[in-house]
Amino acid sequence: MLGLSGKTKHFQLDHIPKKSTLGDANQRRDAEVFGVIYNKLFLKYGHLFSDTRIKDVINKQVEIFDSTTISLFKAILKCVGREPKDGRRKGGIKVHTVINVDETVPKLVWFTSAATNDHVLLSKLKLDSNTIYVFDKGYNNYKAFQKFSDNETGFVTRIKDNAVYESISLNEIEEHIHSGVMEDEIIELTVKDGTPDSKLKLRKIRFYDRELKREFEFLTNLFDMRPDLIAALYKLRWQIELLFKQLKQNFPLKYFLGDNENAIKVQIYCTLIANLLMTVIQKTLKRSWAFSNLVSFCKIHLFNYIHLINFLENPDKDWQKTLLNEEQLSLF
Repeated sequence: MLGLSGKTKHFQLDHIPKKSTLGDANQRRDAEVFGVIYNKLFLKYGHLFSDTRIKDVINKQVEIFDSTTISLFKAILKCVGREPKDGRRKGGIKVHTVINVDETVPKLVWFTSAATNDHVLLSKLKLDSNTIYVFDKGYNNYKAFQKFSDNETGFVTRIKDNAVYESISLNEIEEHIHSGVMEDEIIELTVKDGTPDSKLKLRKIRFYDRELKREFEFLTNLFDMRPDLIAALYKLRWQIELLFKQLKQNFPLKYFLGDNENAIKVQIYCTLIANLLMTVIQKTLKRSWAFSNLVSFCKIHLFNYIHLINFLENPDKDWQKTLLNEEQLSLF
């Protein structure tokens, strides 16, 4: 702002505010206001983000959820991990995120301290027969799996290495199924939920991924779906990793204008709003722009009066117009 002080008059700012002023203001503002703004923007522009190709194949909405941790000082939010030898531990805020498959914009965001177990997010999810959730094994919780099955909500995850279960039967792997499918098994788990404990029947699929040269074991309650399609659904989970990478590379959340939980949540929501608006612009444009180039351009021209869409659609046009209209003096 200091470097662009000559362009701030239209903001009606008599002076550039101090960092501490912004920090104090963000401490008092309710972070949920920004959450409401984000949700309304998502509803307004949702039609631009939706990709129905996968939904058309399986006739269900596939949603992916995961969390990413932003490191902070211990005094702000509770720490995660083991106690280091020097006794210094970093705190952090965990951003739990739900996205529709093939989208780079979260549809649900929820904050906890970094020490909070991942599976607490499961209680926030909408359960219905038209949705399949995909998540990693950090969210493994047998009570939640029982709840998914009771509500006819599908899920695909990975089984934990130390899982205890009983094998019930083996399904035959038909010839047209992808050769990476090594085993398709029906198993039974014990759900410790009151007395007596209940039994939960699930499906375990062993799959060899030739690209990664690794073997995976998937757990699901989708008994009628092809085993290779279940493996393909889990592979789509990397979409959410790409979202976290996009956020951290283009909107670095390393410096915060406030040293309290509320101010940090405000700043994260603002990052999500910026990411959503940049995605809207990228989807609106006919001309192809890389997301990182788009963000860099907008950072540079944030204080300039420019018709953004027109300029991005044809940046050469204004440049040519400028060259033609210039009255250049002759060298001689």
